Amino acid sequence: MLFGVNTIPDYRKRGLAGRLITQAINDVQIQGRKGLVLTCKDALVPCYSKFGFINEGISEHSTHGNVVWNQMRLEF
Repeated sequence: MLFGVNTIPDYRKRGLAGRLITQAINDVQIQGRKGLVLTCKDALVPCYSKFGFINEGISEHSTHGNVVWNQMRLEF
């Protein structure tokens, strides 16, 4: 599970988070895993979709911070 990707403001808009996500995907594939799961807020669904993650809807198990989390999955 990918728990979080955060970039401090001075380093945003440089593609760094995307590079980290790509590396995480590559690492998981090398490890022979079947896929990767994450949860994110509504605003980030399009971002993760660009990497092939599919939105499975609102996560029933994630209640962190009393906000709505979308569960997203990438299968290989």
